[in-house]
Amino acid sequence: MIKKIKKYATTNTLVIFGIVLGVLFGIFFPELALKQKMIGTAFVYFLKMLVVPLVFASIFVAILGLGSIEHLKRMGLKTIGLYVLTTALAVTAAITVMNIFHIGEHVSSSGLAYEKATTLAPFSFENMILSFIPTNIFHALSEGQMMQIIVFAILFGVASLYLVPKQKEALNTLFTAISEAMLKMAEWVILLTPIGVFSLISYVIAEQGIDVVFGLYKYVLVVIGVIIFHGLVTLPAVLRFFTKINPYSYLSDVREAPIMAFSTASSAATLPVSMRVTEEMGGIDKKTASFVLPLGATVSMDGTAAYLSVAVLYIANLAGVALSLGDQILLGITVVALSVGVAALPSASLVMMVIILNQLGLPVEYMALIVAVDRILDMCRTSLNVTSDLIVTKIVDEFEKRR
Repeated sequence: MIKKIKKYATTNTLVIFGIVLGVLFGIFFPELALKQKMIGTAFVYFLKMLVVPLVFASIFVAILGLGSIEHLKRMGLKTIGLYVLTTALAVTAAITVMNIFHIGEHVSSSGLAYEKATTLAPFSFENMILSFIPTNIFHALSEGQMMQIIVFAILFGVASLYLVPKQKEALNTLFTAISEAMLKMAEWVILLTPIGVFSLISYVIAEQGIDVVFGLYKYVLVVIGVIIFHGLVTLPAVLRFFTKINPYSYLSDVREAPIMAFSTASSAATLPVSMRVTEEMGGIDKKTASFVLPLGATVSMDGTAAYLSVAVLYIANLAGVALSLGDQILLGITVVALSVGVAALPSASLVMMVIILNQLGLPVEYMALIVAVDRILDMCRTSLNVTSDLIVTKIVDEFEKRR
């Protein structure tokens, strides 16, 4: 255990060093920073390479390891309930802060460069639910359709619970071996983390520039403020309420995952790291982590929900549209529901924003004013998404241990 602590302390130090060095490199050597984007992209690709087989195998083995349908129902309901709770709290915090500070002065929409998306199909919850069902699992696997993969893995795992012991054991051995092999490959890729983080951060700074952030400083500060408040106050309070353990000690132990999420801006790419640190540093049972974390990478979007709430209200203020209390409640409910369908990929929330703006009758072209800083805020909100996953996983694990 001491060796592991020393190992991760060294890794975290190198990652933080990579972030700082990347920021400086992006500021002082922007041309070089832009040219070396391939290094960071390759790092993210290596992580994503592991996601589909790891998610499928982990969820299947976790369900099979639960042993009974009753156990699955109990853990599944707790997990989904907690994810909805934390997302709702994030949205509530974001809407409350925006009503207190009311940032965003009315500006004219003339001259805005953002082209309104007219080809998007109208959103409906019916279509969203149907999109979760894979019509061809091999297509879903090849395209990385995470929600479809999770649905099939759950159904496959539940069906396997009804098999005779000999057949269940054969499937369990196969997919356990796949999961272990993917985690071993993840260890190799994670060794490249400091280099990958350096490349990604330096490219973002070189491409976006510090001036872009300063130009929208009020908006950026509110988004980051809500994210920090939810991550350091609300989520720890939820963990403390349900488990009575020290939340900050736990978050310190598993801090490598949020750092990785910040640099990659992808919950899916961070999943191998989250699974490793929760089991080895967070003391969470492997069965719990294998079920809760892959599910959370797809359906838990606290940071995205908070960001969308602030962004939509900010755009409403810019457009001079006053949203009533009823409109804001509708906004909150819509964001919580839509955040389940947000892909675990960088900037996917922009598509969700278009849907929400259209639903509320707000001008989509105003997105042009905030897209410039989206990548930087994407990194922040993804870190919060992963932090929420870690908190919920710990709560579910504590519930299971108390049985």
